[in-house]
Amino acid sequence: MPAGPAGEAAASVPQTLAGFRIGVTSDRRSEDLICAFRRRGAEVMHAPALRIVALTESVTLQQDTRRVIEAAPDFAIITTAYGMRRWSEAADTYGLGTELFETLEQATILVRGPKARGAVRAAGLDDDGSAEDERTATVVDMLLTRDVRGKSVALQQHGASDDSQIHRLQAAGATVVTVLPYTWTKPDEDSDLLRMIDAVIERQLDLVTFTAAPAVEAFLSVARQYGRFEALVAALRGDVVSVAVGAVTAGPLYDAGLSPIIPSRWRLGAMIKLVCDHLEEHQTLRISTRHGPVEMRGSEVRVPQVTDEPVRLPPGPLSLMRALVKAEGAVLSREHLMQLLSQCDSEHALEMWVSRLRKSLPVSGLVSTVVKRGYRLAV
Repeated sequence: MPAGPAGEAAASVPQTLAGFRIGVTSDRRSEDLICAFRRRGAEVMHAPALRIVALTESVTLQQDTRRVIEAAPDFAIITTAYGMRRWSEAADTYGLGTELFETLEQATILVRGPKARGAVRAAGLDDDGSAEDERTATVVDMLLTRDVRGKSVALQQHGASDDSQIHRLQAAGATVVTVLPYTWTKPDEDSDLLRMIDAVIERQLDLVTFTAAPAVEAFLSVARQYGRFEALVAALRGDVVSVAVGAVTAGPLYDAGLSPIIPSRWRLGAMIKLVCDHLEEHQTLRISTRHGPVEMRGSEVRVPQVTDEPVRLPPGPLSLMRALVKAEGAVLSREHLMQLLSQCDSEHALEMWVSRLRKSLPVSGLVSTVVKRGYRLAV
């Protein structure tokens, strides 16, 4: 039976994400994430922030591969498994596969992380060390503990030129030859990404996942370009959770003043588990009321003693219901609710939200009006 990225069987999977709405911004391996989330009951929106383009047929990659072979490097840095695989495939296409293998076999190879190590070993090679934090800068730190003056270093880059690390090696006296087996490119149109950005701003998503730092930068850049950056950041600081597969990916989010959650192991399977655990622990609300237990999961409200069918709430009434549930029966004044609900800008709007919420719920008596004071949940 086929297994997903977290190693689960494709048969029955607990619906731990039912009611939640998740945004996926990755291109490569996005189907792994989308399928894993949907199997668990989530609604998924997909909009690649950047697309990966392999440069297998690139004349530049062919020339750079020849330069690496001619340089007979003393050291080689492999940064990504995907890049190592694409480089090996390209070398075979050019008829240079054997020469590249022999060249790298003679070099001391350092890798950025376990996945890069796996690709190196799958190619029949071995490495001499890996960065614990999976950063290129750390691999360069490791190399600079050795005497590289007069030595040559082959650097497999990932998606774009990392000039700062090249300059560090050159400043230490090394000659650096680089190869770029793939690159990042923007989608033809910004429309899909803009729809996701608007969905975050309007709180129509509970969580957004990121698997590469350049994709985060592109996501934030498009928001800036269309005047949505401040609203996007406000949503990601409040109601919408940002998830990064690792600390490197999280860097641009930190720079924007955000606090993404990150799995302890920087892998897709670990990220999927973190999403499930976080939404269950922090985004699932439960409370006992006069009408029985009430559960909120994402945009859905369940009142099992009244009906087995969950109710999907629109963004405004959803935010109001969440505030009332968190208050645990305490009265919330109109003034406090308008401060709490950033999208609610008047008492009239609040009254409309209350009315829509009552009409949407399977039992309208869940939301009580306390005369001259505000609203509360009927606990």
